[in-house]
Amino acid sequence: MQSKLLNNFKTVLLLGGLSGFILAAGAMLGGRVGITIAVVIAIATNFGAFFYGAKLALMSMKAQEVGPEHELYRVTQTLAQRAGIPMPKVYVSPQEAPNAFAAGRGPSNSVVCATEGLLSILDRDELAGVMAHELAHIKHRDILTITIAATLATVISYLGYVFMFSGGNRGGGESQGPLAAIGPILMIILAPIAAMIIQMAISRQREYAADTEGAAICGNPMHLARALDKVHNYASRIPLDVPQSMNALMIAEPMNLSGKSMASWFSTHPPLEKRMMNLIGREQLGRAGMTR
Repeated sequence: MQSKLLNNFKTVLLLGGLSGFILAAGAMLGGRVGITIAVVIAIATNFGAFFYGAKLALMSMKAQEVGPEHELYRVTQTLAQRAGIPMPKVYVSPQEAPNAFAAGRGPSNSVVCATEGLLSILDRDELAGVMAHELAHIKHRDILTITIAATLATVISYLGYVFMFSGGNRGGGESQGPLAAIGPILMIILAPIAAMIIQMAISRQREYAADTEGAAICGNPMHLARALDKVHNYASRIPLDVPQSMNALMIAEPMNLSGKSMASWFSTHPPLEKRMMNLIGREQLGRAGMTR
């Protein structure tokens, strides 16, 4: 409970700080006009993310809702009862790449989605591990926070491009200073990095927490560990066609950035081996033959 409260406190601080960064960037690069643009963009995108984020995610995956006749629904129903949360709507995407995500504003208004590729490679226990992970995100109320973080990341990146092409022109006839001259250049360099850091800071700790809670919900951490191992192996060969802003929603990094490279610094997910060690420990990981 204490770690969960600390995690939420860090999230509040991060989101507050990044919102301030957006307004400060607008003021630095565009004066009163810049602040106005920043506020309008932030309000509009957060409104859209809050009310339509789940629908947009499902549309981008071409997902269709399934009912009690589908195994995914039945597995999810059992796990939702164990987790003590309302039954989410269940969707299946036709994509071949194995992956899954949860979305929505909260436990009473949530959806879970798995790809056909995921359903084809996992047995029932492994599928239960994946869906338990997604239900843990819902139970922890992670989804809305991650969506807002992704929205702020988009705003920061967009501001960089806006002010680069506008030349950092200040409203109201204010004079151009040295900061205004180099501001657009700095923004275009730093904005994508800031966006990635937002995603990484929000998502990685929440993935560990959802893995742990998901293992408790499904009753066996090996179920999720085996599923993650399979998903990682297939993801390296079958790309998932989704916008980059959805990376943080997925159970595994869609672009397969996790690994021992510089790209992993900006991954929204922890490295696979660290997730498995968090689930089952180094010794059991070695015995299972899933070390990297």
